[in-house]
Amino acid sequence: MDTPLTFEHLAESARQLRIAVVTETYPPEVNGVAMTTGRVVAGLLRLGHRIQLVRPRQGAEDRAAQDEGFEEVLARGIPIPRYSHLRMGLPARTALTRLWSVRRPDVVQVVTEGPLGWSAVAAARRLKLPVITEFHTNFHSYSGYYGMGWLRRPVAAGLRRFHNKSDLCLVPTAELATQLRRDGVHRVEVVARGVDTALFAPERRSPALREAWGARPDTLVMAVVGRLAPEKNLELAIRAYDAVRGRVPDARLVLVGDGPARAKLAARRPEIVFAGMRTGEDLAAHYASADLFLFPSLTETFGNVTTEALASGLPVVAFDYAAAAEWVANGRNGWLAPSGDEAAFVDAVLHVAGDAALRRVLAGNARASVRSAEWGAIARRLAGIAEAVVQAHEARGTALSPATAG
Repeated sequence: MDTPLTFEHLAESARQLRIAVVTETYPPEVNGVAMTTGRVVAGLLRLGHRIQLVRPRQGAEDRAAQDEGFEEVLARGIPIPRYSHLRMGLPARTALTRLWSVRRPDVVQVVTEGPLGWSAVAAARRLKLPVITEFHTNFHSYSGYYGMGWLRRPVAAGLRRFHNKSDLCLVPTAELATQLRRDGVHRVEVVARGVDTALFAPERRSPALREAWGARPDTLVMAVVGRLAPEKNLELAIRAYDAVRGRVPDARLVLVGDGPARAKLAARRPEIVFAGMRTGEDLAAHYASADLFLFPSLTETFGNVTTEALASGLPVVAFDYAAAAEWVANGRNGWLAPSGDEAAFVDAVLHVAGDAALRRVLAGNARASVRSAEWGAIARRLAGIAEAVVQAHEARGTALSPATAG
């Protein structure tokens, strides 16, 4: 009989675990999954756990890092189409089976659902190791933005099969957990995302940066941060910007990030500020130097930029789902539109953009609203969940063998 997994009583793992983390993306690559994984790995190391990180080699000069309690294993990879600065890991089942036969982890944590992730799950099951998977990216939702809506159902079925091969699938919000359970993923648990409130802070505001954007001290600057790609729904942010300019003619829109949509957007809308990809304190200054954050995307599993903007003291206008549903409240630190209601999104932007007194109230509450989203607490919860998975595995004397979902 299966031992039930319980998590509420586990503040953190009771022992030092050997955790093999498999991911197709990792810092210094710039995206939400890489950043989240880097933060979680750092937190687990601080708690005393031993991490073996398996990831694709990021370039010819890339070298595996070795440190106390930390070992990197570099796999083969190829550039991702449209995102040549990122790499997709190639299948490595035989190599991982050989590696984990010699250096056996207590649990395998598979972050991404690419070829490397699939082969990691296969290798772990072959060796009867417990497996935790993570759901980070709505690949099936992206298909409609690239004229391939017919792929939505087969991609969703593939993701269901992948996560049902694990002992547990981790998601960042309760809303997404409910969705995946409804879609047939059997074992789902919520582990939230954190935000670095030391890095993202209102004090990073830069008058010089605002001046470079063509903004005076009293100019309304709206910002979008993220990949410049069709699935981010940038056209809606631009439509909202145009509506605001009808009432506030000198308002500015700053797009921070890069991606396949940048060239066409920049050619069509030269008055928009295209700030490019930014990282670290430079990125934090770009957040804090704006006055209002727009998040028009409808394809996120979480959206780290939402909490980063709030920590930076920005009111957020977004759809009522993912991170925004968890952290944004109308009239408190931002404004939400019903998910998918684009007219309501534009109206919300107009409402907040047109009321300076309201923006000051929302900005004053923004940072305090995310103070509890601390990465150390996230790492402790994840360690407790890993401990529960390992304990259940040990109690059975063999790895779970869930039936493959169709």
